[in-house]
Amino acid sequence: MKKRRIAAILCILLGLLFGIVGICKYIEEKQAGEEYMELQKQAEKEEPDLQNPQPEKKEEKPSVEIPIDFKALQKQNPDVYAWIQIPETAVDYPVLQHSEDNGYYLNHTISGEKKAEGAIFTENYNTKTFQDPNTVIYGHDMKNGSMFQSLHKYMDRSFFDANRDITVYLPDKILHYKIFAAYLYDNRHLHLSFDFWDKEQYEGYLQQIFSMRNMNAFVDTNMEVTPEDKIITLSTCYAGISSQRYLVQAVLESIEE
Repeated sequence: MKKRRIAAILCILLGLLFGIVGICKYIEEKQAGEEYMELQKQAEKEEPDLQNPQPEKKEEKPSVEIPIDFKALQKQNPDVYAWIQIPETAVDYPVLQHSEDNGYYLNHTISGEKKAEGAIFTENYNTKTFQDPNTVIYGHDMKNGSMFQSLHKYMDRSFFDANRDITVYLPDKILHYKIFAAYLYDNRHLHLSFDFWDKEQYEGYLQQIFSMRNMNAFVDTNMEVTPEDKIITLSTCYAGISSQRYLVQAVLESIEE
């Protein structure tokens, strides 16, 4: 009888423990990305005061107007080097790259705080120029819709067809991309699996994409993407399945400088 009572108490305690852990995780997920929502406002450059113009500085400025305040962002964290926006999704974030630790931004935000949402980031297999054959950008699939969760909208064909533009801002230029593919893939590391600088390998990789026949894959076969093109691959998790990734890929179409 005494053993049963102890077992019952232990079950109750374990239930409470799991309940607390679940609540904490729910709160963490619900609050994910709040830091970036505030950052989106701070990163917007202020409009010039036309009534009280400031004296002009002689420093060189890019001919294109960049709406992101990179100086302020890089003052907060010098690892920030780009900003990505995708209309009709929640993707409107800085892009970071740690010089030594490729896994750092999996669980660290732009402020260096350890949090589940981490940051939108690239690894040092890529340069920070977006002139690599394939720049792979990572972001978490957060249940509250933040980070790269809204990329899963591209699993709907009508959304895929209607929302194909991606804009990447750099401190001195604006890059315009068009999405050509969105599909479920395995969890292999792309840069360790393919040498995108090898034109033959890169061409074979692109042919693989355009020859997909899968219910979960949307590929615009009317678009031509060649080994001369620069693409970006946005990578996120899928339904908590560790063996799969959801990829959205776009090709560089134009540059404003």
